[in-house]
Amino acid sequence: MEKIIHTYKDLIVWQKAMDLVVNVYILTEKFPREELYGLISQMRRSAVSIPSNITEGRLRGHRKEYRQFLRNAHGSGGELETQIEISKRLPKMKDLDFQRVDNLLEEVMKMLNKIISNLKPNS
Repeated sequence: MEKIIHTYKDLIVWQKAMDLVVNVYILTEKFPREELYGLISQMRRSAVSIPSNITEGRLRGHRKEYRQFLRNAHGSGGELETQIEISKRLPKMKDLDFQRVDNLLEEVMKMLNKIISNLKPNS
């Protein structure tokens, strides 16, 4: 039996995206302080943008707009993916554990891809 979706908070992709935000905050707390206005800020904004766009799109009420906001969320996920990769390549951050954030981001991106493809105009 499928769970009934009453609000955006019932969406698994939104729940996972929220977990991702929390884990990005936890991870970036371990970054060097000189990255506060650089990667820390960028990564947190990108992460927060994912569930925010899912929410806004869901609340718009129109399929086309919902799909566009999901695409925006996906784009923010791509930004975050790049920022994580940059962080991994920096010597001061090479010993940090990115596994949880990597796994959540991969899962959210796959879910967004699936929903976006299911919301194609002729589906």
